[in-house]
Amino acid sequence: MSDLEELLREMTAWRRDLHAHPEFGFEERRTAAFVAEKLRAFGLQVAEGIGGTGVVGTLTRGSGNRAIALRADMDALRIAEQGTAAWRSQTPGTMHACGHDGHTAMLLGAAKLLADEGGFDGTVRFIFQPAEEWGRGALAMLEDGLLQRFPFEEIFGLHNMPGLPVGHFETRSGPVMSAEDNFEIVLKGLGGHAARPHAGRETLVAACALVLNLQTIVSRRLSPADIGVVSVTELITDGTRNALPGLARILGDCRSFRPEVSAAIEKEMRRIAEGTAQAYNVTAEVTYTREFVPLINDAALVDEAFAAARQILADDAVGIAAEPMTASEDFARFLAEVPGCFVFLGNGNSAPLHNPSYDFNDESLLHGARFHAAIVRRRLGNLPP
Repeated sequence: MSDLEELLREMTAWRRDLHAHPEFGFEERRTAAFVAEKLRAFGLQVAEGIGGTGVVGTLTRGSGNRAIALRADMDALRIAEQGTAAWRSQTPGTMHACGHDGHTAMLLGAAKLLADEGGFDGTVRFIFQPAEEWGRGALAMLEDGLLQRFPFEEIFGLHNMPGLPVGHFETRSGPVMSAEDNFEIVLKGLGGHAARPHAGRETLVAACALVLNLQTIVSRRLSPADIGVVSVTELITDGTRNALPGLARILGDCRSFRPEVSAAIEKEMRRIAEGTAQAYNVTAEVTYTREFVPLINDAALVDEAFAAARQILADDAVGIAAEPMTASEDFARFLAEVPGCFVFLGNGNSAPLHNPSYDFNDESLLHGARFHAAIVRRRLGNLPP
């Protein structure tokens, strides 16, 4: 068995162990201990409890004074797994439905590969982040002094992509993934008997009108050149079959790629909510929060990522992502602080992300570990450009 085959065997075992023991954001205590134990066994310096349950491993070779970072996310989702694999979740109601178990295993594999083989001159920070799904883990690590305690000049991350063949690679310069804003609109009126709507100020008809009116934000208030999404995901009232509600809650999220668009969506939402409420003789309260920032790749480091990918994959397996996606990713918080690049690796014909039948494809583990190692060796020397 070759060294790479042995590494794949190890990573597969790690990944399946992590999959069987998923942990929600900021609860990744077992996962963090697992990661720290492996990193120490590889000979890295390890710091735990960064931003709650985050882990940072540091590996230095040679005398170079530059440092770069590689990041993986560790958290799982509140989803009940429907898979039947031997390594299926042993935690009811929680599963690795986004492949963070695979991301963690790949970065551990890269740490082992680089610790064993070197091939670079400088320092690598291996960042294992909690609570990506919340959009809170990166910020927690940054607020805990990540950049001051473990400085680095640039950062790279990856995500598996169902539907993209295993062994294929995609990314793009500039905007890659969108910001996510959340909103809640509370309409308050006066509920009453379903037989006497004129005696009250019920909120359900007003809420239904508001849901429709919100659709005009993107279609009529934003420039067609800007990408924006406004999605109502919940409508909740305090009514019952024979009682008209006096309170209605409308919840949802918005996606955009520029702060100006996010600000315009919030401004229009507040104006439409107030106007609709006034028309139906109820009141409206709007809560609008920004959960994820846009993920913007550095153009020069995208070129470096493509070059690293071509060192380990066939040229025709390395491509430019066709368009930005309106999903969001907490890695963007790091890119707001230092330049970097986020890439996608094929996961084959698996179920979609966040699906109860999803499982990470172990065939892609070695590709991820080798990409991490290749980008380190390009950015920290010892390989020709």
